[in-house]
Amino acid sequence: MQFDDQLRRYFGTTDMDLLTPDGIAAGIEHMRVDLGLEQDRGRRFALWSLLFLLGDAPDIDTTFADAADRAAARDFMDMADGDGAPDAAG
Repeated sequence: MQFDDQLRRYFGTTDMDLLTPDGIAAGIEHMRVDLGLEQDRGRRFALWSLLFLLGDAPDIDTTFADAADRAAARDFMDMADGDGAPDAAG
């Protein structure tokens, strides 16, 4: 799943600045429904990650049954928040 493709699918554009609050809410709701239905682990992770970036990700423990997926989601959260990025020394 490509990031731009996800934005186009759920929001109709890759430019989030063009969206109204209602358009964002509708896209997020569509994503949450698809996340609940998706069986492919990679696609579920991609959907959850985008929801996280948009500030509306569901709880990791209820979203991911597999411990490795939960750990990957926590790592993603740390990296996105800037806590998990390697420092210049190392």
